[in-house]
Amino acid sequence: MPTATTFAVAGATGRLGRHIMDVLTERGHRAVPMSRATGVDIITGTGLEQALTGADTILDAASWHASDKEAAAEFFRTAADNLHRAGQRAGVERIIAMSIIGADKATAGFIAAQQAHEEAHLAGTLPACILRAAQFHELVGQLLDWQQGDTAYVPALPAQLVACRTVAEALVDLATDPDVSARQTPGTPIPEIAGPRRETLSEAAALLAARRDVKVVATDGSTMPDADLAASGAFLPGPHAKLAGPTFQEWLAAQPRS
Repeated sequence: MPTATTFAVAGATGRLGRHIMDVLTERGHRAVPMSRATGVDIITGTGLEQALTGADTILDAASWHASDKEAAAEFFRTAADNLHRAGQRAGVERIIAMSIIGADKATAGFIAAQQAHEEAHLAGTLPACILRAAQFHELVGQLLDWQQGDTAYVPALPAQLVACRTVAEALVDLATDPDVSARQTPGTPIPEIAGPRRETLSEAAALLAARRDVKVVATDGSTMPDADLAASGAFLPGPHAKLAGPTFQEWLAAQPRS
C-alpha cells in the first residue's frame, strides 16, 4: 500500500494527539486536526466529513474523560462508527486506532472499554489496524493529582510506562509502513508499544512526589479495577511488543519543574 501523506487526527488536541500532529508535521506529512477545539465533533458528526475530505488515513487518538466502563464504551463505539461512515463517504483508505495493552484481558473500567473501541474499528466498513500502548508517563502525575494532602497512596502494581512522544512515533511508523496490511486479520498479534523499563506505579510516583514534597505510600491497589489482573502482569507488554523511548526517570528529568 502506498505511504499515506495526508492524515486526519481524531483527538488532535489531546495528550497523545498533540504529539501525533508534531510527528506528522516533522516528517513532512499533511496533518488535519480533528477535535471540538478545531470545530470537529466525532460524536455529533459536526464538521467531520469536511475535515476528512482529501485524507488518506485517519489516526484515532480520541479518548474519554472518565473511567466508567459503559460510558466510555458508548463513546468509543459511537466515535468509531462515525469515523468509518464519514471516512467512507470522504474516500479515506483506512483507520489506525489507539488502544491500551491488556484491553483484551480487562473486565472493568476504562481499559475494558477499549474492547468496544477495538471491536468497533475492526468490524467497521473501512480497513482498520490497532496499536496498543502501555500507560503513559503522565498517568503518574494523575495518580498524585487525584489525592489531597502531603501523603499519596499509590498502588505497587507493575507497569512499563511509555512516553506519549514514543507512542506517537510508533503510531505514525505503523501508518506509513508499506509492509503493514491495510486491515488487521483475526489471530494476528496486535502491535504493542511500551517503555524500556518495568517498575511499579508507586516507584515511579515516588520520583515525581520528591519534586512536590509529597510522601508516597505503596498500596496493594485492591480498590482499583482489575487489580488482581494488573498484579499478575496482564497489562504489561507481550513478547512481540516494541520497547522504546525514555524511562520514566529520564522523561521526568526532562520535564520543567513547576
